Amino acid sequence: MSVSSCGDGGSEVVNIYTHRHYEADQKLFNNFTEQTGIKVNVVNASADELIQKLELEGQGSPADVLITVDAGRLHRAQEKNLLQPISSSVLEQNVPVHLREPEGHWFGLTYRARILAYHKERVNPEELDAYESLTEEKWKGRILTRSSENIYNQSLLASIIVANGKEEAQKWASGLLSNMARNPKGSDRDQVKAVAAGEGDIAIVNSYYIGIMLNDSNAEEVKAAEQVALFFPNQNGRGTHINISGAGVTKYSPNKENAIRFLEFLSGEEAQSFLSETNYEYPVNEKVSWSALLQSWGDFKADRINLSLLGENNRDAVILFDRVGWK
Repeated sequence: MSVSSCGDGGSEVVNIYTHRHYEADQKLFNNFTEQTGIKVNVVNASADELIQKLELEGQGSPADVLITVDAGRLHRAQEKNLLQPISSSVLEQNVPVHLREPEGHWFGLTYRARILAYHKERVNPEELDAYESLTEEKWKGRILTRSSENIYNQSLLASIIVANGKEEAQKWASGLLSNMARNPKGSDRDQVKAVAAGEGDIAIVNSYYIGIMLNDSNAEEVKAAEQVALFFPNQNGRGTHINISGAGVTKYSPNKENAIRFLEFLSGEEAQSFLSETNYEYPVNEKVSWSALLQSWGDFKADRINLSLLGENNRDAVILFDRVGWK
């Protein structure tokens, strides 16, 4: 856990607990301070550590804002009564309804698509269709993905539960497991590297990792990413599963007005454009153009279910993964 010490609750600070670890974020925090005079104090740690920290601190917590990745984690914090609902016409204007919690407990700041990264030479994209079709016999021994303990896969399965019901979701998880090229392990980047190394042909990954790898200083990362192309599943149906980085105001925020102002800033056009350009994420603010790299991947239809449903179905997703033996 890395800490830039939180302030004393004075009127010109905002204390952020964040799971995100990107240089782009710190530059945005600095811009916010320059524009508002409000100092941003940051505590960095994993989502689980930050949620536990908020629980232990209780009413004495200095935290004003929790920033984390995946609606499932935001829902977890909400379930533990660690976030408070807020009302902001700016946030309601900047963040589409399906990318925010209905009562205002949390708001999406960026989104990413859970895409299929396929080997350009070994897979014909015309053979690809929906997540559901990955269970077909032709993909036997060709699919790569990470552990069921990963929140990204839990949310993907939760979205399939919402779309198709628990019985069909279980069949899908079982079918995909039987088509895996290896036991699920590693990060999203590791899946792309495994495709490049010939261990499998299709990786289920978050879109922004491809952007990060293509722009990495490590030539091996770039080389691996250059061997795959992106496919957006379910374009003929509900659309590709998406998820967010998002934030909420903490239950006992000592600087609530500053916290709301901070979230409004992050949802604004300047910050949204910056995040799209530097971290290869899609802006939630629909007034903001996608970066050149995102545009090069093409437009796509996104699943527009309210992302709070991913958190609500997370427990069932975990149970189904366990039931089929997806470790």
